[in-house]
Amino acid sequence: MKKEKNKNQSFMDGFLGNFTMTRRSFMKKATAATGTAVALGGLKPSLRALAASGEVAAGEMGEWIASTCQGCTSWCSKQIYVVDGRAIKVRGNPNSKVNVGEGCPRSHLGLQQVYDPDRIKTPMKRTNPKKGRNEDPRFVPISWDEALNTIADKIMELRKNDETHKYMLMRGRYSYMRDVLYDRMTKIIGSPNNISHSAICAEAEKFGPYYTEGLWDYRQYDVANSRYVLIWGADPLAANRQVSYYSSVWGDTIGRATVAVVEPRLSATAAKADEWMPIKPGHDGAVAAAIAHVILTEGLWYRDFVGDFIDGQNRFVVGQEVNEEDFEEKYTHGLVKWWNIELKDKTVEWAAERSGLPAEQIQRVAVEYAKAAPHCISWVGGGPVMQVRGGYASMICHALNGLTGGVDNVGGTQKANKEYTGKFPKPDDWLDDIAKKGKKHGKIDHRGRLEFPALNNGKSGGGVVTNNAADGILNEDPNEIKVAIGYMNNFTFSCGQPERWERALAKIPFLVHITTNASEFSWFSDILLPDAHHMFEKWGYVKSHGNGYRHVTLMQPVVKPVWDYKIDETEIPWMIAEKLAERGFSNLLDHFKSYKDPETGKEPTNEKEFALYALKYVTQNLWDPAHYKGGDKFNGWEEFLKVGVWNSDPYPFRKRWGNMGTKTKMFEFYSETLKEALEKHAEKHNTTVDNVLEVCEYQARGELAFVPHYEEPLTAGDEKEYPFVFVDHKSRLNREGRTPNCTWYYEFKDVDPGDEIWDDVAKINPLDAEKLGIKTGDAIKLTSGTGSLTCTAKLWEGVRPGTVAKCYGQGHWAYGSIAAKEFGKVPRGGSNNDLIPAVYDRLSGSTVRHAGVRVKIEKA
Repeated sequence: MKKEKNKNQSFMDGFLGNFTMTRRSFMKKATAATGTAVALGGLKPSLRALAASGEVAAGEMGEWIASTCQGCTSWCSKQIYVVDGRAIKVRGNPNSKVNVGEGCPRSHLGLQQVYDPDRIKTPMKRTNPKKGRNEDPRFVPISWDEALNTIADKIMELRKNDETHKYMLMRGRYSYMRDVLYDRMTKIIGSPNNISHSAICAEAEKFGPYYTEGLWDYRQYDVANSRYVLIWGADPLAANRQVSYYSSVWGDTIGRATVAVVEPRLSATAAKADEWMPIKPGHDGAVAAAIAHVILTEGLWYRDFVGDFIDGQNRFVVGQEVNEEDFEEKYTHGLVKWWNIELKDKTVEWAAERSGLPAEQIQRVAVEYAKAAPHCISWVGGGPVMQVRGGYASMICHALNGLTGGVDNVGGTQKANKEYTGKFPKPDDWLDDIAKKGKKHGKIDHRGRLEFPALNNGKSGGGVVTNNAADGILNEDPNEIKVAIGYMNNFTFSCGQPERWERALAKIPFLVHITTNASEFSWFSDILLPDAHHMFEKWGYVKSHGNGYRHVTLMQPVVKPVWDYKIDETEIPWMIAEKLAERGFSNLLDHFKSYKDPETGKEPTNEKEFALYALKYVTQNLWDPAHYKGGDKFNGWEEFLKVGVWNSDPYPFRKRWGNMGTKTKMFEFYSETLKEALEKHAEKHNTTVDNVLEVCEYQARGELAFVPHYEEPLTAGDEKEYPFVFVDHKSRLNREGRTPNCTWYYEFKDVDPGDEIWDDVAKINPLDAEKLGIKTGDAIKLTSGTGSLTCTAKLWEGVRPGTVAKCYGQGHWAYGSIAAKEFGKVPRGGSNNDLIPAVYDRLSGSTVRHAGVRVKIEKA
């Protein structure tokens, strides 16, 4: 490791190019420019952030201060041990009823992130006007004043020319302060183009629950009371929501319940399961259909929720249609239609042929799962749904919760508990005619067009199509983008087929990136603004749910500032607003001044007051006794800040039975809700539902479109040329792709089953490897029709033959001196997204990550 670090002396050497300065001299100058007295040379020993033991040094006294980890979407409430303004260690906040004082490795990695010497320390500007992967940006340090003046001038130029719709905001990891920058600022400037990262995350997971029970959200799972947990392509012990909580109770769960995992690789959760079902990627819907078929033919559905035949005689017989009038439903809608349209012929033998799983295993799992009803879970993760036809896989896998009565029930699946945070003031009163006109333009990601329904919450164009924004920028469709700001995002690394984003960002005349580290996205930027680290340096809050509760957990600055960063969602928008006001456009600043301190009624006068007042404003219902609505009760802001988290009332089981968010108010096996949404989208484009589905590459036609059903996976690449299906998965050490500049990420990489420390491996089944003449340790090249990567071969029986599995996270060619072998030039390992084409589940808008591409494997 030392040898590599010497070879790559400094990421800044490559990043600054002709700005000839060593890393140490640069940091001294940057530190001096910001008035910070801490020198780099003594930083690590004095902070003890990376001490091997993690213990506080003898004689030092500190305090535990509440904050939040956003290393994944678990959003766990945390406490940071702070000594003399320096973060020493992290633990779970015992006041949270969601993560119950527990944590996972991601929160500890935050210590290396916040004190990463490769962080951006002061604003910087590009001096090379040319943009491209092979163009050194030649960044130089500038003042905040110069950076903000430049940004304000560019925005004012758009307003002067009636081109505010050519402004764009790209959002990555956010807190719920997001609407300040993402929504209010974008609207008041006058643009429709606020583009979130949501569709590259797991948006298709929400499709199934919405079009069966009216819930466009992630679920929580009552594993403490479940008797059977059937997991589809999720890994709750490593990379799903509420990792901390599930990891802490999983020992009890597997002692009480049967756990079955449907996944082509042996995940951390599959390794501790009773049944591992190594499915052919993309065929989950076939297995779910067969399980539903077994439940119905063997009379195992949960009658207290679903209902029964009027005469009590089971008429669900293989291959035979059923008269709808013979069945009386209770809290569901369209069960018999579902059987007649989709399920009557879907036997376990049929599913086995498609999925590659033994028919007897599918039969066994179906019967045991159903016999555990209603205390059973069908847990839908990204695996079956983040594929080209994943929306329907999401529906059919989730529909099993309806058959067994597990939905909204003890030991089953639940929605998020009610919480009472407020909203920021609406922007309407601050929209002038320029802004109103600009907002009417089409969005750059093409949501709502015929080929991109993106049916979030039943609305055509209600969702985002994140990855397609690159094509919109490249093709200037519906218009060119002239000014853009991105924050805590890295679409040039995190999106499929990222070279499109490289070309798209190079095309934008003026691009600003708010980030902690100089990433691949930063490489194409004109201005870099140093961002606060969410867990240690930011005012904000997030909401999460699990364990039958919802919590609202605070972020607050807990460490002494080391560098000259600002908070992305509050401080920076305020400072931009001040500069715009100086230029005669005060609407944004006037809007922000309406976020008054609830305790004093005082308007904010600077960015730091604004960040704090905005947080107090939007959370007032939680901490102000006069506004109390439920859950934990506090005596005021200071008590809430000290505790760090508000907890909801316990989950009210079965309150939604008969009052679902669907069109019929029932759990819909025949989705009237989806039918209405598709018909409205078709009508909008003067066409038919069948044509919408054809254009969007689904197989369903007619009534099949409105029921949960199996669709064959549409995988890019000819099987003869590219014989292996690529399986992407996530690490329990990934802080959303931001940890590869931390040494601990590599030192502990073998916590991910099949992976190796200080290496980036592709897991190949030994049967396949033998045919290829490949051995563990060989350098290999994976190639798809889209791109290629190089990494190391690892022979491993934990991956299904015919597939190759690789963990997402490595392959950065920027981000820092550890993440890249040579900053700006040579990546460490390979990026999975270089293999994955830009294709979509168009009904949800989701970017494809699973079962999306075939590859070939060669020795490098």
